[in-house]
Amino acid sequence: MWKALDIDTWIEERQASFSEVEGSVIEIVTRVQEKGDAALRELTRELDGFDLESIAVTEEEREAAYDEVDARLMEALVEAEARIAQFHELQRPRDLWLQETEPGITLGVKTVPLRRIGVYVPGGRASYPSTALMCTVPARVAGVSEICCCTPPPVDPVTLVALDIAGVDEIYRVGGAQAVAAMALGTGTIPKVEKIVGPGNIYVTVAKMLLRNRVEIDFPAGPSEIAIIADETADPAFIAADVLAQAEHDPRAACILITTDAGLAARVGEAVQEMAAASERREIIQLALEHSGYVIVGEIGEAVVAANTIAPEHLSIQTADPLPVLSGVRNAGSIFVGAFAAVACGDYASGTNHVLPTAGYARTYSGLDVNHFCRRSTVQMITREGLDCIGDVVETIAEAEGLHAHAESVRIRRRS
Repeated sequence: MWKALDIDTWIEERQASFSEVEGSVIEIVTRVQEKGDAALRELTRELDGFDLESIAVTEEEREAAYDEVDARLMEALVEAEARIAQFHELQRPRDLWLQETEPGITLGVKTVPLRRIGVYVPGGRASYPSTALMCTVPARVAGVSEICCCTPPPVDPVTLVALDIAGVDEIYRVGGAQAVAAMALGTGTIPKVEKIVGPGNIYVTVAKMLLRNRVEIDFPAGPSEIAIIADETADPAFIAADVLAQAEHDPRAACILITTDAGLAARVGEAVQEMAAASERREIIQLALEHSGYVIVGEIGEAVVAANTIAPEHLSIQTADPLPVLSGVRNAGSIFVGAFAAVACGDYASGTNHVLPTAGYARTYSGLDVNHFCRRSTVQMITREGLDCIGDVVETIAEAEGLHAHAESVRIRRRS
């Protein structure tokens, strides 16, 4: 099960899996577009085995959920929310900045939050109150007016409480590609949104990608993955624990160890099998391990090159001297430096966001942050003096392009 991997093949398999479900997702989206709420009920019955009496979660259900959540867990959610908010407050851009770049010309940027966004919180195999916080807290920090959430039924009380703590306005018990379609297109119950964020299984991810001509999305955030750069000083038990932490998410999760030490790879493999056998989610883990394994490289520089080629969702650096390795990393969703930086810390309580691009998309996308919930407009303030500074340049280029009215719009002001 724990085997040597070819990096190029590993990457191809991660990306090729999207095409496997595209036809099914198109069918689901079409049904939602044509039948709205009725399609949501039908698909939830067919795919989730759940009869929806009400699509929307009521205020009474939110309040009742608090009675079902352990007090210690409630405290942990509140503390996690505070840490996530604290980190994301540091990202909050100025509402408006202006800078005089030369006499008479002042330039700047005005930033405003999106009005209405949709959040997808996975369910089914597990409850993810942490994802509820990760997706919604940055939106609230950004100042989004309306936050709605879709999550598969039956909705776990812990997820309901987390969404309530985060200040979500609307909660709907709909999952899968149909939930994405509902938020993107709108139904009788679910008004459409401007942007959809959040991770999900391969069907959710493909639905987001297919509907991007109708709604903006954060990025493809599908089945979880981790790459680990390690040398002979790394603890195989730590690495194996990180592998299992990702493998237990989804049968399509994938883990790859990149190491200079073949002996370490073997010891990690032994630890992975031993831990997997004792895991409560061993069936999921064993399926994920079919996509997992190791790569042996000659030196750490090669490991960095390999990691940049993979562009993993999570990158763990467990080497004797991790900072030079960190300096060489270009492509990764979130980076965990040092033996004690368990990826699970970022999943829950360090404050950074765990909603990250997968399947190599970390080459071009950044993980979820406050900026995903904002849009920016450039601002220019120009006086007569400023117009005289740039007028000749504007007129010359406009005339060269044959856009004479553009040139005249400047010329008429300079003559006044």
